[in-house]
Amino acid sequence: MRQILFYVTLDHPFSILPNGTQTHPLLQIGAGILLLFIFCCYALWFWKFGIKQPEDKTAKPVTLKSTLTMLALQLAVGGTLAILFVPVRIFPVFGYGMMLLIAFVTGAAWAGTRAVKVGASRELIWDLAMCILVSGVAGARIFYLVQKRDEVYENVNGLQDFLFRSVNLTDGGLVFYGGMILATITYFIFFKLRKVRPISLADVVIPSVFLGLGFGRIGCLLNGCCYGDRCDLPWAITFPPGSVPHMALVNLGFLSPESLGSFPLHPSQIYSSIGGFLLAFVTAVVFRYRRRIGEVLAVGAIFYPINRFLIEFVRGDEFTVLDTGLTPSQNVSILIVIVALAYLVWLEFYGEEIDPDSSPQVIPKRSKAG
Repeated sequence: MRQILFYVTLDHPFSILPNGTQTHPLLQIGAGILLLFIFCCYALWFWKFGIKQPEDKTAKPVTLKSTLTMLALQLAVGGTLAILFVPVRIFPVFGYGMMLLIAFVTGAAWAGTRAVKVGASRELIWDLAMCILVSGVAGARIFYLVQKRDEVYENVNGLQDFLFRSVNLTDGGLVFYGGMILATITYFIFFKLRKVRPISLADVVIPSVFLGLGFGRIGCLLNGCCYGDRCDLPWAITFPPGSVPHMALVNLGFLSPESLGSFPLHPSQIYSSIGGFLLAFVTAVVFRYRRRIGEVLAVGAIFYPINRFLIEFVRGDEFTVLDTGLTPSQNVSILIVIVALAYLVWLEFYGEEIDPDSSPQVIPKRSKAG
């Protein structure tokens, strides 16, 4: 567990302090070094994938040199203004947020490579990814707040405290299913506005969703949320005093407030992360050999709920509901599997086949219904 990975400092913009300072005893990286890293990432991206040219054929072409020059000027001016005028001189970089950023960038970039294969643009995928990121986090948070409302809003003190607790993610509080639901709604609205058929790119996006899940669960481990139940296996993990699992176990009466940490728990975050990466691999393989549009979506919607259903048995932060003996996520998993299986059967009889001879591999060949 490591909620804060490192600090970004404005006082030493081109220095790296491995042990930090007395007040912030963690790795500190100068803001200037961070800006140089961002510049190098953009330069590598533009060199690898090129630069979007203006649609007006009479306009002057955009070159790599001019683009990088403008980017360097923007970063230099912005960084200088921040160093000179921003009153807060040091900023924490949280592990959970960093993993979400990595999930977003890698997922969108990977989806972009598949989008090109089906005749779509990378820009479309990046626009979609930004919308899904915002709606996914919002949906995941809303689902958590509804599920844990009594715990989150216990002894709330006024509107300001209510709003702070609603958006405070330092104690965890994102449920994947909630993010998936709102992100799915956003997905369809996005393509409706862009006048693009949603199902044609669902297969492109699904592997990246699971890749993002894999990184996101690593963020859960760093943050201490989504912790497991008691475990006596050799790979069990413990959390320090004051961590999310420790405080939860204290509040439930399983530990005393003076305890030196949690008892050994299942590393459920690692289980979920491995499951996410495996699902990303499986759905990517299915994408390559799919016979009908929508098969990747169906496979992902079948196997993820099964994975989540099983992991819930070793989760320590979920409780059963509705006298079913199952957690909320397990109940939702059953419903999703039923719908996904029905959808897969429907695809087998009525789905649009993919022409193996077409290079984009997304042109509907024919429908068995017609």
